[in-house]
Amino acid sequence: MTQRPRFHLAFPVDDLAAARRFYGEILGCPEGRSDDDWVDFDLHGHQIVAHRVHTPTGVRATNPVDGDDVPVPHFGLLLDPDAWRVLADRLIAAGVEFVIEPHTRFAGEPGEQSTMFVLDPCGNALEFKAFADDSMIFAR
Repeated sequence: MTQRPRFHLAFPVDDLAAARRFYGEILGCPEGRSDDDWVDFDLHGHQIVAHRVHTPTGVRATNPVDGDDVPVPHFGLLLDPDAWRVLADRLIAAGVEFVIEPHTRFAGEPGEQSTMFVLDPCGNALEFKAFADDSMIFAR
């Protein structure tokens, strides 16, 4: 039996309680193990770990992509289009401010995708995107 690959990402937060609310309540990530200075979350089967740091976190640069200033670094997920729409609606309902509003990028071109960017309460940038056609994920 082959198990699908999963990623693990540890990232800094300067407010663990705010990170718990954002990842747990707003994004709906079930919480796993935790300690006083870190907490595991299940991000659609992937393990992400918020580690408390004592220095400010946040976006440090942007890169222009298709008319948007994309925050760098960032992380996120490729979702199916229906799950992407559900998440976009959930973020809108929660009053989360978008860095880049939900929209379609590269319309009619190879790599056409729905995308949106948000910041967690500690300034970490997240991108969520969806491809109507998965064969376009790495299209040139």
